[in-house]
Amino acid sequence: MKKNINAIGLDVEKSTALAAGLNDLLANYQLFYQNLRGFHWNIKGEKFFELHLKFEEFYNDVILKVDEIAERILTLGSTPLHTFSDYLAKSEIREEKNLSDSASTVESTLNSFKVLIVKERAMLSNAQQFGDEGTATLMSDYISQQEKTVWMLSAYQNR
Repeated sequence: MKKNINAIGLDVEKSTALAAGLNDLLANYQLFYQNLRGFHWNIKGEKFFELHLKFEEFYNDVILKVDEIAERILTLGSTPLHTFSDYLAKSEIREEKNLSDSASTVESTLNSFKVLIVKERAMLSNAQQFGDEGTATLMSDYISQQEKTVWMLSAYQNR
């Protein structure tokens, strides 16, 4: 086998670049996950019951994606980030502290989805360009699911 081809048949340099992008995505997902947990725990007001359940649904989905992204990084031959200091340094999504009302928690969630979708589109493009069907499929699945979620959250906000 060629020296510059990894175990799954992709160019090593391209795989390393894809893994770096996935690590960036992983950091953002980790901050999003923690924010969603906080929203779930701390939501107050007339929308409590529906948002308490919705945030739990979201964080359960996000934690599965965290694992999928980390495993894809490993599949590409790299090491996933695994410390919160790395996540905090790398993530565009910032920590949310003491948000407990429906308007601000939903707005933060929508903003986070926007960050993720933009990053996923870039990853999808790079993965397609580099012939990485596995990463491309993962990103495509995430994008289509999250676009629907954004539509629904936007409708919930009556935008």
